[in-house]
Amino acid sequence: MRNFRNDYNDDGKEKRREARERAGNRCLRCDSPSVPGRILTTHHFDGDKANDAWWNLLALCQVCHLKVQAKVDPDIPFFLEHSQWAKPFVAGFYAWKYEGRMITREEAESRLDELLAHEFRETDKGITS
Repeated sequence: MRNFRNDYNDDGKEKRREARERAGNRCLRCDSPSVPGRILTTHHFDGDKANDAWWNLLALCQVCHLKVQAKVDPDIPFFLEHSQWAKPFVAGFYAWKYEGRMITREEAESRLDELLAHEFRETDKGITS
């Protein structure tokens, strides 16, 4: 089970609202608007509720939020290709995790292949060690 940590920041509610607005107030995964049964929420990708980086706030409907939260742990290597909608967020996370850098979404998108390759380099290390 995922380990979620920390409390929300004082301005976290505003940051989460901004993330949903950046997504056009639609679910990033299924494109559903916020409707009963699919209310738009914000998932903290790395499990840290105090981390309001753009790449950590995923606007997801309730259904997709539960699916992603149950199946995706960014600390465990993912052996399949990431969904197109998720790639910029994963790239931003990898820049932070492997390079120690907070980058913009624009930089993440321009370096997408390079940043996503971190996952495979780390996976290879585990296999060859």
